[in-house]
Amino acid sequence: MGKKISKSNIYAVIATVILFFAFTLPMVAFYNVPNKIKSGKIEDIPAFVYPLWNLYETGRYLSPYTPKGAERDLKKMIELNGEVGMMSTPVWFVSLEAPNYPQAAFPDGIPVYFHLDGYSGDVHEMNTINHFIGMYPMEAGAQLERKISPFLMLLVSVMMVVFIIYKGKLSPLLMAVPALIPAGFLAVYSGWLYWYGHNLQEWGMFKVKPFMPTALGDGKVAQFTTHSYPTIGFYLLLIVAVLSILAILSRIKENKEQNK
Repeated sequence: MGKKISKSNIYAVIATVILFFAFTLPMVAFYNVPNKIKSGKIEDIPAFVYPLWNLYETGRYLSPYTPKGAERDLKKMIELNGEVGMMSTPVWFVSLEAPNYPQAAFPDGIPVYFHLDGYSGDVHEMNTINHFIGMYPMEAGAQLERKISPFLMLLVSVMMVVFIIYKGKLSPLLMAVPALIPAGFLAVYSGWLYWYGHNLQEWGMFKVKPFMPTALGDGKVAQFTTHSYPTIGFYLLLIVAVLSILAILSRIKENKEQNK
């Protein structure tokens, strides 16, 4: 009979698969593609990106501003100047309700999805609304974090694979980083929300005092109602974190038993 797979490796393999397919693969594959679209360098986009983006868009939010006939089709979205969102699994959901957005057309208000490497949803419309209170556009924040996040996720995935292969005394440290990703995201997300709310500009039509935007829950800004909640990506990161902790604890126990 073959050698029995350890519990630590079982936890680590499941965590690695989730992280790779939900985040690492789409983030690396889609790296710099939005900039290529913006600069008109469409010919530089690898052919595999198109079907992959279409696949990851399955079941996701479809904006009423999406050009007809371009739904979940990256090639047509580019041709018809549609708003192309990130490919990776969204982590956080923010929506904004206002009297000028009828609920029949916008049942969830104006939604924006935060990804580890960017945004999706009605980003342009959200920026327009934020402009009214003098808030910077979304793209102004977390530029460094968004730029390096695909490489960080690739590094984390490699570390997890090394954990599966290498069973030495220091191997549990390799799973510490994926265990901390949800907390790290919340810290960065909250920090940038504070920056946005405390760096309002004079161009705003509505004068609002510096404030801390709602990070979790419902809030009110001027005449707008805001909603901010985790979405599927954050729950997947939590699952990865729990599995990583279980892998760490199991590996420590396995190493102790082996050294007896």
